[in-house]
Amino acid sequence: MPQIGWLEILSVVIIAILVLGPKEFPIALKKIGTYIGKFKNTFNNFQKEVSSVTKDVNLEDEVIQKNKIKKQDLDKNG
Repeated sequence: MPQIGWLEILSVVIIAILVLGPKEFPIALKKIGTYIGKFKNTFNNFQKEVSSVTKDVNLEDEVIQKNKIKKQDLDKNG
């Protein structure tokens, strides 16, 4: 996986300032930050939902296993 160094970041910033202009550059950075924040929030919510679903599935598996054990105990004893 390629790594980005300070020289590459500086180059991108300089090109962005030249393309957008010094007045529009801070506005663009703010919009990019907002989009990144929204993406992170959405990704975190997705992770929470996946974790919740997997916990529910694990609980259901445990209940099924306990029921099987109880059936086996009843069959042995009765």
